[in-house]
Amino acid sequence: MRTKQVNVLIALAAVMLFSFSCFCISRMTQTSNQLINCRNHILEFKEKMLRLKNKTERNRQELIKALSKMKYEMTQRKNMSINLVEKKMNTLGKSETASNTFEILKFFFPHLRKAGRIYPDVIIGKEKTGVSFALGISTVNRGNQSYLKQTLNSIVSRMTPSEEKDSVVIVSVADRNEDYLKSVVDMITKRFKRQLRSGSLEIISIPAFFYPNILHVKQSTEDSGRSESWRIKQVLDFCFLMLYAQPKAMYYLQLEDDIIAKKTYFTKITDFVHNITSKNWFYIEFSILGFIGKLFKSEDLTDFVRFFLMFYKDKPIDLLLGDIFQVKMCNPGETPHVGIESSLPGEEQDSKELHNSNTSFKNDEHHSLEKMA
Repeated sequence: MRTKQVNVLIALAAVMLFSFSCFCISRMTQTSNQLINCRNHILEFKEKMLRLKNKTERNRQELIKALSKMKYEMTQRKNMSINLVEKKMNTLGKSETASNTFEILKFFFPHLRKAGRIYPDVIIGKEKTGVSFALGISTVNRGNQSYLKQTLNSIVSRMTPSEEKDSVVIVSVADRNEDYLKSVVDMITKRFKRQLRSGSLEIISIPAFFYPNILHVKQSTEDSGRSESWRIKQVLDFCFLMLYAQPKAMYYLQLEDDIIAKKTYFTKITDFVHNITSKNWFYIEFSILGFIGKLFKSEDLTDFVRFFLMFYKDKPIDLLLGDIFQVKMCNPGETPHVGIESSLPGEEQDSKELHNSNTSFKNDEHHSLEKMA
């Protein structure tokens, strides 16, 4: 009986031990599966992290490339519009001779006598000198309409390489609106990069302190006052541009920012100048449009500027040009202009020589310059 009970207990213990073993094995299997699943999740997570890292690295590389490209473009632009920019106010050295040409302004404008050295606020270009021709273009903000790009394109694209090398086009921004100055600089540095680099094109800006108080007063009045202010300012703008251009070239051609130059216009101008037998001339007209297309000897520009500044409040600059010719060049009773070719197409007129005086030539047969506005 006792033995039977012992056997039952042993059997029961064996059953319980087997059941416990099965339970443990089952739990271990579940745990192993969970560990495998966990490991798979970890591997999957690592794979995702690796893909994310690779994607992030690609994005970083693309960002670096984009930043490098932006930096390169900014550097290129800086080379064109900043490195070439030199602040010339109150500076010495290279521009000392040119800056001295502005000293005559202090005689006419007392407010400039305390201004120190007078020079453009900004110069963008190579400050090219020693050429035959300087072409001056004064530009102001016209609101939503601008012809400057078309004007410049017609002027520079219709020069031969040798003509471009022997000339410099100067764009003078005569406007206190900094946004307009920036727009002109941006347009020229993008569209005319080669000409800027070669020195055949420059941009300058006129300092605001140059203008006398009378101009600021008249700008605040209505209608007639504004018109008079515009006329006065135009005379001053041209005078400043002439003084800047004077040391650069043998001849100075006055243009505006709303003209179109026809094909071979510059060849015709240079040929005409070089074929004049007499060097004793005062100025040459290549257009009958106001002050446009007037060619001067650079050595005479200072005298013209002095006269213009004496009477800048009284008349537009094209009328002042006629006055100085009458006052300085003509004897009483003589015709002030001698036309060797008529200003009207297809017409000719007899040449008339002015004895013991210089001569103003007109040459408008080909209408090389046309006004857009």
